[in-house]
Amino acid sequence: MTVLAEAADTSAVPGGGPRARRRGDGRLRRTVLLASFLAPALVVLGALVVYPIVYTVIRSFYSTAGDEFVGFENYVTMFTNETTFTAIRNNLMWVIVAPITCTILGLIFAVLLEKLKWKTAFKLIIFMPMAISMLAAGVIFRGMFQEDPNLGVVNATVVGINNLFSDEAGYPGARPRDGFGVIADGGVIASEGELRAGDSQNFPLTGIRQSNLPDDAAQAVQPPAPGGDQITGTVFLDVVSGGGGTNGEIQDGKSGLPGIRVEAVAPDGSVRGYATTGAGGEFVIEGLDAGEGYRVALPATNFTEGFQGVSWLGPALINAVIILSYVWIWAGFAMVMIASGLSAMDRSLQEASRIDGANEWQVFTRITAPLLSPVLVVVFVTLVINVLKIFDLVYVIPPGQSKPAANVIAVEMWTVSFGGGNNQGLGSALAILLLILVLPSMIINVRRFREERSR
Repeated sequence: MTVLAEAADTSAVPGGGPRARRRGDGRLRRTVLLASFLAPALVVLGALVVYPIVYTVIRSFYSTAGDEFVGFENYVTMFTNETTFTAIRNNLMWVIVAPITCTILGLIFAVLLEKLKWKTAFKLIIFMPMAISMLAAGVIFRGMFQEDPNLGVVNATVVGINNLFSDEAGYPGARPRDGFGVIADGGVIASEGELRAGDSQNFPLTGIRQSNLPDDAAQAVQPPAPGGDQITGTVFLDVVSGGGGTNGEIQDGKSGLPGIRVEAVAPDGSVRGYATTGAGGEFVIEGLDAGEGYRVALPATNFTEGFQGVSWLGPALINAVIILSYVWIWAGFAMVMIASGLSAMDRSLQEASRIDGANEWQVFTRITAPLLSPVLVVVFVTLVINVLKIFDLVYVIPPGQSKPAANVIAVEMWTVSFGGGNNQGLGSALAILLLILVLPSMIINVRRFREERSR
């Protein structure tokens, strides 16, 4: 009995006895095992996250060279710099437009997937841009939206559609053959002398490329005989393909120039009549006074480049083009995330609402969308974090003259630090600003994930 009592007393003493020692050894082993697993991750996290953040905060209080403490001078400079305000304004626009657009499109695409028979092909087409790097996507969109319609497919399409519905003709570089007209002020091509009703005036022109001729251009024709109140003539390209021919004469192989406006201008400068050349370049100006002299003129508007598309990469539209490229890439991500939430949703509520007489729009707005709200919030917040850090597209797509208008905080930080500014103190302050802007969205996302895990 005494031995048993002593053994019981020994095991009851804290830290005493074999059982307590075994428990202590077990805890120690678990602590060592846990530390051995966590240590590599903690070292990497400290080296790649904690240390850079701490060093950036410290560096933001030092001068350009990093050898002089300047306090909050870099932050004052940052918030008094016009380029920083442009970057913050653009980031705000990105946060409002891009995540909302991607989330809405992703929701629409995810719902459409359930209605389509070829859903796999549709999903592949929408998600495929995610496989392209931001840099490559930027190069693609910069090429597509080039202002020159000979280089940019978007402007080539716009110009082609405009030409289908417009009768304007443009012949840039045109000039009259010597002895058949003069170039007046402003680029107007006019007859050398005055004409009267019943006369004819041809305009053999050169300096026009065969490739610039419209599709409806035909063989140049002799002008019709003028009536008593008419002036007639032909405007044609005075060049024979392959060479040859007589200058100033209408011959086989010389093309008429259709769509050119021809005006009869009185001595006081007023236009008394006008006509538009036909497919063979012929024109007839009617209703002229037989007793008055006129100069026949081809206005300078005939010889401009004409409509050449929209300046997509100019300062006014550059942000829209960059955001469009971002939506093109990330709408597939939103679609896949929302589609996964849609597949896990209880469909009995939708069926019950349909039985109760709800139409598809009511089912979508009152059942589907509210049930998907947790997924929509996660997608939206993730995209907000992503656009706050946007760099690649903004750096690649804008040409030089449009870069200031498209500036964002990440690009401004890189430019100030490494892109010619060489002011890493100010660049560090910009990095801290970006971190502060990103933190709220990250905290919201972490809380959402914890709520989902605790359910």
